[in-house]
Amino acid sequence: MNLQQLKIVRETVRQDFNLTAVAEALYTSQPGVSRHIRDLEDELGVELFLRRGKRLLGLSEPGKELLVLVERMLIDANNIKRLADQYSQVDVGQLTIVTTHTQARYSLPPIVNQFRSLYPKVHLHLHQGSPSEINQMLLDGQADIGIATEVLGNEHDLIALPFYSWRHCVVVNRDHPLAALTHPTLKDVADYPVITYHEGFTGRVKVDQAFENAGLSPEIAISALDADVIKTYVEMGLGVGVIASMAFNQATDRSLKVLELQEEFPLNTTCIAVRKGNYLRSFAIKFIELCNAELGEGSLKELLQNSE
Repeated sequence: MNLQQLKIVRETVRQDFNLTAVAEALYTSQPGVSRHIRDLEDELGVELFLRRGKRLLGLSEPGKELLVLVERMLIDANNIKRLADQYSQVDVGQLTIVTTHTQARYSLPPIVNQFRSLYPKVHLHLHQGSPSEINQMLLDGQADIGIATEVLGNEHDLIALPFYSWRHCVVVNRDHPLAALTHPTLKDVADYPVITYHEGFTGRVKVDQAFENAGLSPEIAISALDADVIKTYVEMGLGVGVIASMAFNQATDRSLKVLELQEEFPLNTTCIAVRKGNYLRSFAIKFIELCNAELGEGSLKELLQNSE
C-alpha cells in the first residue's frame, strides 16, 4: 500500500469513477491507474469498487469504509509536509483562501493588505466561488480557509468561526421616486422591480425572509452573483437594489442613494471555515486572527486541536 494508491482511490470517487479523468488529474496514465487499483485490492483481499465489465460503477461496502480512512490518511500526510515547512520555511509558503466575490471585493482588502505586510514571502492565492464550491474546496483540501455567509456552518467536517455580522440595504437611483420619500417602507420597495442576489448567495435567504415577514411578494426582476452588477442595473433605473450593506460606498456610489431600511432585514453572519484535522501554518492562523481579533493564536490552536 502506498500514497499513490490512496490518492487514486480518493480521486476516483471525486471524478465520478471516470478513470480517464483520474489519470488526467493525477498526471499519470489510465492503465497505471487501473493497475494501482487492482494491486491495492489484491493486497487487501477485497473488491473496493463495483464493476460492470471494466467500468467502475461505485464503491463497494469495504470501499466506502476504506474511503473514510483514506481521506484521513491523506490529510495527515499533507499535515506532515506542512509541519516540516512550518519549521524549515517559517514565513514562506502558499495560503489558499476561497471566498465569494462580495467578501473578496469589500471585506478582505484591508485584511489582505495587513497580511501581505506581515508575510511578504507568502503567496496568497485568492479564489472566488459560490458557497457550495467554497464548501467543497475545503472538504477536498484544495483550500486552507473558506469565507462565506451560507453553507459553511452546516458541514460536520468543517470548523466555522464568526467573521462579522451585517445586514442588507436598499439602494436606488437618485432619480427614483423612492429617493424622495422621507420614511420609505418595504411595502414601498415591493411596488417596484427588485434587483438582488441569486438564491444561495450573499444572504439572499434573509432578503426573502424580510419581505415574507412583511407579507410581501416583490417581483425579483434581475438576480446577480455580485453587488457590482446589481448596482450597475440600479444605476440604469431598471429596479430597486437590495445588496449587502458593506458593498455600498458613499464616495464611489454617488449616483445611488441608500434608503433607511437596514433594520428591516435580519442579521447575517459571515463565517471563516477550515477543514477539521488540517494542520494550519502559523501564517494561516494569523490570517484568521486578522479577520477576528477575538480569535487569538492560542485559542485558535486549542479550538482546532479539540475539534479533531
